[in-house]
Order: sequence, then C-alpha cells, then structure tokens
Amino acid sequence: MNKILILKSGIPEYCRVLEEGEISDHCFDLIFAFDEIVALGYRENVNLAQIRTFTEMDSHEEKVFRAVRETQEREAKAEMRRKAKELQQARRDADRSGKKSPGFSGGFGSMSSSSNATIITDTLMEPEKPKASPVPARASGPSKALKLSARGKEVDDFVDKLKSEGQVIMPTSGKRPTEASKSLPSPINTESVHLRCEEKISLTCGRDGGLQNMEVLGMITLRVADEKNGRIRLTINNGDKKGVQLQTHPNVDKKLFTTDSVLGLKNPDKSFPLNNDVGVLKWRLQTTDETLIPLTINCWPSESATGCDVNIEYELQEEALELNDVVISIPVPAGVGAPVIGDLDGEYRHDSRRNVLEWCLPVVDVNNKTGSLEFSVAGQPNDFFPVNVSFISKGNYCDITVAKVCQVDGQVPVRFSSETSFLVDKYEIL
Repeated sequence: MNKILILKSGIPEYCRVLEEGEISDHCFDLIFAFDEIVALGYRENVNLAQIRTFTEMDSHEEKVFRAVRETQEREAKAEMRRKAKELQQARRDADRSGKKSPGFSGGFGSMSSSSNATIITDTLMEPEKPKASPVPARASGPSKALKLSARGKEVDDFVDKLKSEGQVIMPTSGKRPTEASKSLPSPINTESVHLRCEEKISLTCGRDGGLQNMEVLGMITLRVADEKNGRIRLTINNGDKKGVQLQTHPNVDKKLFTTDSVLGLKNPDKSFPLNNDVGVLKWRLQTTDETLIPLTINCWPSESATGCDVNIEYELQEEALELNDVVISIPVPAGVGAPVIGDLDGEYRHDSRRNVLEWCLPVVDVNNKTGSLEFSVAGQPNDFFPVNVSFISKGNYCDITVAKVCQVDGQVPVRFSSETSFLVDKYEIL
C-alpha cells in the first residue's frame, strides 16, 4: 500500500501522463526521486518539496568560479585587443619614420610587468598547453550535477593566480536564493541525542516600501542514536514575542507542552524512534508588519543623461541576528557592459552571463547593520527589479530553543548536541 501511495504521489511530479513512454523518458528523474523516498526498504520522512530540492541542487561554488574565470578572460581579451592596436600603431609609426618595426616579443615583453600579461600569454596565446587553461571549457546549457572537479588542484592553482594579481576572492557557500536554499554544514561531533532547529523565511516587499507578505516556518527535529536515551523529554525555551503559532507532533503530549513547555511522548513508557529524524515541534509566523523584517533593502534607481544611477542600501532590523554570506542580487540590463561602481561597502561580482550584479557581504550584524552600494549603468529604473537576497545564519529568528534534555525516569539530565540555522527560501523586492 505504501509503495502504491508513493507511486501515485511521486510520478505525476515528473510525468504528465502515466504512460510507459512518458515514464521511460523521465526514468532517471524518477529513480533519483525514489532514492530520496526509500532507504533500506523503508520510506523516508520527506515530502515532495524536499525531494525536489534534493534532486535539483547544483553547485554554487562552480557557478561563482565560472563567472570569475569568464570575467578574467573577457578582461584579458580586451587587454589583448588594446595591446594589439598599440602594436599596429607602433608599426605604422615605425614604417613612416623608416625604423625597424617592433616585433611581438618586444611588444609583449613590455607587458610582462603588468598583472594581466600572464593571463593574456598563457590563456589566449597558447591555449593548447594544458596548464595554461586550469578549468575545462564550460559545457553548453545549464547542468544540475555537482562538479567535484571544482574543488581540485586546478581550482586552487587558478585562485592562487588571481590572488597574486591582486584579485579579491570571497569565500562562498550554499546555493543561490532563486534555487535551493543555502544550508549550513552539519556539526562533525554529535551526541547520541541530536537536535536540529531550522527556520526558513519567505518574504516579498514592494520597491516603494510595504511588506506584501512574510512567512517564517520553523521545526525542531530530534534524532536519537542510543536506545538508553530513547525515553526522554525536551524542555523548550520559548522567548518568542512575535506571535508565532506552535504545533506539536501528534504523538507528543500537548497538555504537558502547554502547561510546562516540555516535549514528551503521550505514552511515557515508549521511546523515540532510533536513528531517525523526527520532527517534534514546528511553528509558523505570517505577518505584514514591516517592523518584523529582519533585513530591509532600499533600491533607488534614478535616470541620468547616460542611463541610471542606482543607490541601494541595507539595514539590519533584527539586531540579535548575525547574517553570514549575504548576497544581494540586482538585475542589470543585458548588452550594456559592466556597471561603474561608486561607493561600496563589502564586495561585488558582475555576472554578465546572468546579467546580475551581486553585492556580497560576509557578515551583517549589530556592528555592521547598515551599508550602501552605488553604481551607474545604461538602463531604466524598472530594469533593476526584482532584487533578491540570500543569507544564512546560525541564530534563531523566533527565539525558540531547547533548554535541556532529561530522562523520563528520575529527570536525569542527558547530554545532547544541537544545530540552529535560519535560511532563505525566497526574499524578493519586486
């Protein structure tokens, strides 16, 4: 019966009709999806949205690396064209004066002291040498597979080369906000009782102000690895002042949680499942109150004689949070060249392939709660929306945590490990 339910719920996600030809065309998608549903003959506690996220994850590091490399190649080609024009002009001047024309060795020899000379000579003049091209050419079309080679020695060599040329390489982690949510690495050392508290935010704001919708979904997941710690209770510290709605697992004693903020099974003689992630408490916050926005973004494009001057700023309203790897993505018009950057807090990346300017901030906290970016580029005000934001945080937005874990019998404290994450599902300024 479970297999029939899995087939009925899973196949329509990938096949339009339940026919042999359609299933054959999407066989690998179905295999990968069923692999996420069934493990060792048992069904995993996942829903279709989670399965879609797991099967469609791609490598953000690979995309950033490709974007950096393509930018360097374009700059190298532009420098090569400029130097070629200088050589041609030098030859014409030499011919007119009757002197010997300078050769390529002389022309490029004068460039050897510049930082771009190595890129031009190695990458463009001798592409047949394998060490001159540290990364294989990008395949046509997007790929959803993780590229393990992006962590190899070739990447390290290329990054070292960029650093030697004065380029600032920012560490990246996670996925893009428009794709799967960013995630924090799991802790290496965990106790036999491990708790994971995860929150995801979905937010939509108007460009002229006003919060259209904000929803925060959170869950505490319990995993017990030792049978002797199966009969336990969790004491919850609920410091929420935003008005979240709490809901416990059906097998959890709701009366005990309501009166004492303690999570325990209805039947205290039973134990929690072993080696299985069990969601014991979840909560939801939905609001249109602008004061609850954790990070506000104001984008002000104004038309000028040459295009648009764009001023964008952020402000951290939830000062208790520390946001890491903040990326504010601003669309830019295609085919107008790179934006001219003015005042800037943090770093930026221009991805001409995706026509996006990414404003990158490693940390945003109470000591770095505001910042701004100014740039100019040809275009119209509507070209710079929607603005997307992504970040990860080890803090908890709704301030719901596990204070302690103890045995049912005797209230003996139990050692436990925990991890907390606050992630972005969608964060748009339309």
